[in-house]
Amino acid sequence: MNGSSLNLYDYIRSVPHFPRPGILFRDITPLLANPRAFRQAVDAMAARFRGEAIDVVAAAEARGFIFAAPLALSLEVGFVPVRKPGKLPFDTHAFHYELEYGQDTLEVHVDGFAAGQRVLIVDDLLATGGTVEACCRLVEKAGAVVAGCAFLIELCGLGGARRLSKYQTYSVLQYE
Repeated sequence: MNGSSLNLYDYIRSVPHFPRPGILFRDITPLLANPRAFRQAVDAMAARFRGEAIDVVAAAEARGFIFAAPLALSLEVGFVPVRKPGKLPFDTHAFHYELEYGQDTLEVHVDGFAAGQRVLIVDDLLATGGTVEACCRLVEKAGAVVAGCAFLIELCGLGGARRLSKYQTYSVLQYE
C-alpha cells in the first residue's frame, strides 16, 4: 500500500434507524468506493492470517464475497462460495440454522472443501454470529477445519465473538 495508512473508521457511514427504528446501520459502501481504504481493509485481514496454514477462503453471500475473493487472491488460495438454497448448480451439503427472526439455510458444493483442508471464513460484519457459525458447520460437515474467521466490522455488543469462541476470530474494526 502506498502512502500512510488511513483511519478506516472514517470510511464507515453510520445510518440511524435503518433498516428499522432503533438500529444503527454500519454502511461499508464508502469504504468500498475508496480503493485505498478497500485495499487497506483486505490487506489487514491478509496480514492477520498470512503465514498460517490456510488452504481456501470461504464466505456466505453476498457481502462476504466482496472481501473474501480479494483476500483469497492475496493469500494465493482458492475461494469457495457458500450460498442460499437453489443457487449452486451441483450437488450440495446444506445446513439449516436458527436466526433471531426465523430459520435459514446455507449450501456449499459437496466438493467445495476437501477433508483436512484449513478454511478461513470471511464476512463483512460479525453481529450475532449465526451465519458464520452455519458456515463453520458446513466446513466441518465436509471434514475440513475452520482455520479462522475474519470480518471487516464486529458489533461487539451482539455476542457474535462469544458464539464463535471456539474459533480464532479477527475483526479489522470494532464498534461497541
